Amino acid sequence: MKRLVVVVELCITMWSILHPLARAVVDSDDVITMDEQIFLVTQAKRHCQTDIKAQTVEKKHGEMIELGCPPEWDGLICWPSGSPNQLISVACPKHIYDFNHQGLAHRKCGGSGKWVQVSGINRAWANYSECLIVPSEGKRLQDKNVFDRLRMIYTVGYSASLAALLLALCILCYFKRLHCTRNYIHIHLFTSFICRAGSIFLKDAILYSGDNEVTSEYERDGIGLSKATDIQWVGCKVTVTLFLYFLATNHYWILVEGLYLHSLMFMAFLSDHSYFWALTIIGWGLPAVFVAVWASVRVSLADTQCWDLSAGHMKLIYQLPILAANLVNFFLFLNIVRVLASKLWKTNTGKLDPRQQYGKLLKSTLVLMPLFGVHYVLFMAMPYTEVQGLLWQIQMHYEMFFNSSQGFFVAIIYCFCNGEPREDARSVNASSRR
Repeated sequence: MKRLVVVVELCITMWSILHPLARAVVDSDDVITMDEQIFLVTQAKRHCQTDIKAQTVEKKHGEMIELGCPPEWDGLICWPSGSPNQLISVACPKHIYDFNHQGLAHRKCGGSGKWVQVSGINRAWANYSECLIVPSEGKRLQDKNVFDRLRMIYTVGYSASLAALLLALCILCYFKRLHCTRNYIHIHLFTSFICRAGSIFLKDAILYSGDNEVTSEYERDGIGLSKATDIQWVGCKVTVTLFLYFLATNHYWILVEGLYLHSLMFMAFLSDHSYFWALTIIGWGLPAVFVAVWASVRVSLADTQCWDLSAGHMKLIYQLPILAANLVNFFLFLNIVRVLASKLWKTNTGKLDPRQQYGKLLKSTLVLMPLFGVHYVLFMAMPYTEVQGLLWQIQMHYEMFFNSSQGFFVAIIYCFCNGEPREDARSVNASSRR
C-alpha cells in the first residue's frame, strides 16, 4: 500500500510540474469545494515553510538571525521579511478561491523589527479588506434560490426514480418466468440506481441537515489549519466513499447494459448465462477497485475534513474510469443507431415516406438515450467555473434533471413498457378476481 501511495504521489507531482495551472488551482474546469480549499491552503503552507528556510540568514557559528521582521505564514499568506517601519503589501492569495485576486493585503513591520500586533491579541495585524468580496443581499438571495431549486429538482427526480425502480425490481424478482440473463442484468442495473439514489439522500442528510450540518472544527497550530480528527469525520468519510462507489457502479451497470445489447445485435456470445458473472464483475468489481485506490490515496495524502469531493487531481482516480465508461457507452449507442437506421431504410424502402422513416428512427433513438446515459456526454468537455453564469445554471439544471430522473425512465422502458412483465401482471390480476 505504501508503494502504491508513493507512485500516485509521484504522478501528482509530475502533473504539477508539467501543468503550471495545477499549482494555482485544483481544477481549472470545476467549482472548488471546501475540502479542496483546505487542501490548497495546506499546500501553500508547505511551500511557505520551504521559502522561509531559504530566506533565513545563517551566522558563521550556525546561529540563526533575522533581518527586520521575519518571514512567516499567518494561515492565509506567506509574508516576506520586512524592514523596520515598512508597510508590506502582497497580492491577495490565489489559493483562496473567494478572494479578490486583483487586490492587495497589507502588514506593518514595526520600528523594533517586529510585526505590529493587534492590541489584546497575540497575533500580527494584517489588512485583508481589498481581498474580500462581499456580495449584495439580493445576490445572496438569488444564489440561494438557484441552489434551492436545483436541490428540489434532484430530490423530486431521485424520489420518483426510487419509487419506480423499487416497483420494477419487485416485479422482475417476483415472477419466475422473467428470470433470465437479460432480466438479471436489469435487476442489477435497477439496484445500482436505487443504491445511488439512497446514497445521495444519506449524504445530504449528513452534510446538509440544518442545525446538525457538518462543520469543521480544525485545531489551530499557530501557523494555520491542521487535519481534523479521524473520529469526528469517519462517518462522513464512509458516507462519501459509499456515494462515490454507488455512483461509479451505476455508470458501469449502464455500460454493462450497453455491452449486452450491443452483443445481442452483433456478436450474440454475451447472451450465454456463463458470461453473466463476467458482467457482474465489471458492474460491481471494477468500481470497487478504483474507489478503494482513491480512498487509500486520500487517507494517506489529503485526509482533510469530510472528503465531500477529492482534493486536487486525486479525483481523477475515479473520474477517469467513469469518463471512459461513458465514452464507450456513447460509441456503442452511435453504432446501434447506425445499424437501426440502415435496417429501417432497407426494410421500409418504398413503404414509408422519408418523414415516417425519420420519425421511427427518432423514436428509437430517444428510447435508447436514457438506457445508454447519452446525456452524460453533452456537457462532458464544457467547463463551468462561473457559478453565477447563465451557462452554469443551464448545465446544472440539465444535469440535475436527467441524472435524477434517468432511473425513472429506465424502469419504465425495461419493465413497465415491456410485454412480458405486463402479461404476468395481467395474469395475476385476472386470477385474483376469480
